[in-house]
Amino acid sequence: MTDAATMTASLFPADRLFLIAGPCQLEDDTLNLRVADALARLAEHVPGGIIFKASFDKANRSNVDGVRGPGLEAGLAALARVRAATGLPILTDVHEASQCATAAEVVDVLQIPAFLCRQTDLLLAAGATGKAVNVKKGQWMHPEGMRGAVRKVEAGATLASVEAGALAVTERGTFFGYGDLVVDMRSFARLRESCDVPVIFDATHSVQRPGQGAGGTSGGAREFIPPLTLAAIAAGAQGLFIETHPEPDRAPSDGPNMLPLEQLGDLMARVVDIWDRVRS
Repeated sequence: MTDAATMTASLFPADRLFLIAGPCQLEDDTLNLRVADALARLAEHVPGGIIFKASFDKANRSNVDGVRGPGLEAGLAALARVRAATGLPILTDVHEASQCATAAEVVDVLQIPAFLCRQTDLLLAAGATGKAVNVKKGQWMHPEGMRGAVRKVEAGATLASVEAGALAVTERGTFFGYGDLVVDMRSFARLRESCDVPVIFDATHSVQRPGQGAGGTSGGAREFIPPLTLAAIAAGAQGLFIETHPEPDRAPSDGPNMLPLEQLGDLMARVVDIWDRVRS
């Protein structure tokens, strides 16, 4: 295995808790670096490390006038500045196959949004970059249905990335009726068995209430982030995805379901404790 492949594999260690965290979408450098600096300090307390995440484009906003972010070129430049300032590996979403190669020149992980987890050309293009790929499970899909998404990424992947095992799938809740999500704790074991890749729990989008916010925006119930996070780790999740912001209520997107940055350290201390207890 190449050194690059080894580095990529270590982003999703199956035997050590890892965290993907950051704001929902990129903002100005002051905010981006404030969050990233806090995560860099926290990383030494997370056994598998922390990956900084932020989106350059929220292409699936509920309303046409929703703030989407800085776009591909400016967004990747901002992510490069975060990486240079903190040394953290970087994750961002891609929405079209044409974005994958360009994004891969800057970031360490390409993420496939839940609504796009069956888009064959996008999955193939992400795999072909040789970068790590995180595929979010569609809210309508059963765990075993994600096997096809993983195989598509592998089909497009270079030999090095396949050998590295640089793939993960993320549970982000399943629709239950209208305007709410529910997390089935059986999903983590089922995803791991069917996909044979590390399984991540998206603690913040799982408490999202689509269309239930002001003016038809997404609402959320962030008070349920800690209990669901601890339950998911006990149920077998190997990594976490947590969007965080110093002032979630002033964030341009997903504020109601983001964890305040000041609360993240305490939550992760509890998570590490649960991880050690259930795996001892």
